[in-house]
Amino acid sequence: MTQYAFHFDGTRCTGCKTCEMSCKDYKDTDLGIAYRKVYEVTLGDTKKADDGTFTTTCVSYPLSMACNHCDNPACTKVCPTGAMHKDGETGIVSVDADKCIGCGYCHMACPYNAPKVDREKGHSVKCDGCAERVAKGEKPVCVEACPARALDFGTVDEMKKTGEQANIAPLPDKSYTDPNFYIKPSEDAKPAGDAAAKVVNPLEVM
Repeated sequence: MTQYAFHFDGTRCTGCKTCEMSCKDYKDTDLGIAYRKVYEVTLGDTKKADDGTFTTTCVSYPLSMACNHCDNPACTKVCPTGAMHKDGETGIVSVDADKCIGCGYCHMACPYNAPKVDREKGHSVKCDGCAERVAKGEKPVCVEACPARALDFGTVDEMKKTGEQANIAPLPDKSYTDPNFYIKPSEDAKPAGDAAAKVVNPLEVM
């Protein structure tokens, strides 16, 4: 099996969300449904001194993420019908719409909030790595759309050379699902699980 993975370069990303919008356009997703999301992460404090001046330690960094097509995906474990499945050839995790009953267990189980239940369609939906493009030797739409070339997609062996496995906040510890997501963190990024790093755009990403 050839396992595919995403790479995110936090030193290049500007948080423009072109990746997110290109995905929504290509997949024609409904309002409230996004397969790729850009997290706005902030931390630090601003303090006023006795002399009236201010000092700050505030920093912010973006994180672009879709489904991580994990080696040990939580979503497939809880799916009662087998609709959520991992492809034996590519390692891409996808939904079989004909089998899915829209129970939402996959959404509740995923620590990355990747699957969603589209109530109008009556089944779960999620990033499938643009599997039809990958089959033709092309990159996912989000990767090709990124103006800063902060995203990439390829085999795990290729992506391992570009960064560390899913290791920055607000992500959970990689041991939960062994995600196929490799990151080159920005200078301000905090390690996974660091509670000081807060997501300030929750309505966009949840």
